[in-house]
Amino acid sequence: MDWGTELWDQYDIIEKHTQSGLELVEKYVKFVKERTEIEQNYAKQLRTLSKKYNQKRSSKDEPECRLSSYQSFLDIQNEMNDYAGQRELIAENLMMNICIDLTKYLQELKQERKTYLMEAKKAQQSLEGTYKQLDSSKKRFEREWREAERAAQYAEKTDQDINATKADVEKAKQQAHMRAHVADECKNDYAAQLQKYNKEQSQFYFNDMPLIFNRLQDLDERRVQKLAQGYVLFSDTEKHVMPIIGKCLEGITKAGTNVNEKNDSMVVIEQNKSGFERPGDLEFEDYSQGINRASSDSSLGTPKGPMDLLGKNRSKNFWLFSKRNKPTVTEDFGHLPPEQRRKRLQQKLEEICKELQKEVDQSEALGKMKDVYEKNPQMGDPASLASQITQTSQNIERLRGEQNKYETWLAEAGGRGDTLRYKAHSFNNNGGHDVHSPDGAHSDESTPDPSQAIYAEFDDDFEDEELTAPIGKCTAMYNFPGASEGTISMQEGEVLAVVEEDKGDGWTRVRRSNGDEGYIPTSYVAINLNK
Repeated sequence: MDWGTELWDQYDIIEKHTQSGLELVEKYVKFVKERTEIEQNYAKQLRTLSKKYNQKRSSKDEPECRLSSYQSFLDIQNEMNDYAGQRELIAENLMMNICIDLTKYLQELKQERKTYLMEAKKAQQSLEGTYKQLDSSKKRFEREWREAERAAQYAEKTDQDINATKADVEKAKQQAHMRAHVADECKNDYAAQLQKYNKEQSQFYFNDMPLIFNRLQDLDERRVQKLAQGYVLFSDTEKHVMPIIGKCLEGITKAGTNVNEKNDSMVVIEQNKSGFERPGDLEFEDYSQGINRASSDSSLGTPKGPMDLLGKNRSKNFWLFSKRNKPTVTEDFGHLPPEQRRKRLQQKLEEICKELQKEVDQSEALGKMKDVYEKNPQMGDPASLASQITQTSQNIERLRGEQNKYETWLAEAGGRGDTLRYKAHSFNNNGGHDVHSPDGAHSDESTPDPSQAIYAEFDDDFEDEELTAPIGKCTAMYNFPGASEGTISMQEGEVLAVVEEDKGDGWTRVRRSNGDEGYIPTSYVAINLNK
């Protein structure tokens, strides 16, 4: 069933129905837009909420950061932030896939509908024009036929009149004949106009208008189908992100299950244990025997008298580390209890060793770069590195002094000396290696100035050394020609073995399966180190 056959006489109904359908599309677009605004506002509020409670704290300064309950709360805030991102994605996809797409399609339908209605109006105007011509021809035929009848009656009356002359009779007959001829022409014209109108009317009602109505029907059905797709997208848009939203919710659940009250208790103990022994029994002081009171207060290892554990007697100086008078912070952490002092010294010493290792690596990199510049002057001026090498050497000496100082304090505090040590290989003037021993001393009697160290060329190192075991793999993300000396070429997607990590100079040492080694830009590869 189609509109052209069943609704051939319902032009106004079809026009109104199609217009109502387009207005429904506009309403749905507005509905989805308001939904996107709700999603965007919801996501914004979630992000604001996460930001409000997600206070950026340093794990070094805030002891709570090591507690599982605290970390789980941070994880929940991060998951909520990710959840907000998915709500924003829903809003973006609704706007792109429904609002923008339907609005564009709606404009096309409006233009198409306007074209069909104009064609219908044009056909109607053409039929009305033909009908006017038919009506005019019909009225003319009627008028001329009546004039012909009157002329015939007058000629007959004149012919029967005995007083009329022969000339009058002939004239009346000629007039009647002329009027009859004109009436016949009008009759033929009317017949032709009638035939033309009937043909156009048939074309109008059986061909033109049904075709236009059927096109409008097809337009409306396509509109309904597109609208139905928009209805489905309204749901599918959210379904597509539900797996990720589910992962966010799973992350929140996991954050809850990761809370370990026993471990939190152990962390509190580890962070706050003073290392003092509990106060011992007080000795009886017999004044009758003339005892020496000074000897009873000679030990400072353990607090004497009742300790102010609950903070009720802070006005009395019973507690060795009184909370009322904040102790002066010293560089050797002597203001802390023994256990906490050892931990802080150990932590500080590890930081110094890491910084020292970084400076040593920087010194090695500068030495290699200087050697390359000396052998390839076109790549750079070796003298331009002198200030950096000198500064690095000064930093190394300064850090060595701090390291020895903190190692001494740690030993005094009863800590272990097996902290993280840096490794540095330099070359003396005779070509021999000076290797720093684990205790910070040098194997040779004299310490060469790092600024005077001479490092071997990249390729020379590879030829003289034994093959180093790979520490991971890397995949090339871009092509690299490897035109400079000491570098190695690679193709995008090529997998290479990582032999030496980036020491801060932007280069990573790699090896091919055939044994070729060289340096490549670190930013050109994706590195996966062995765990």
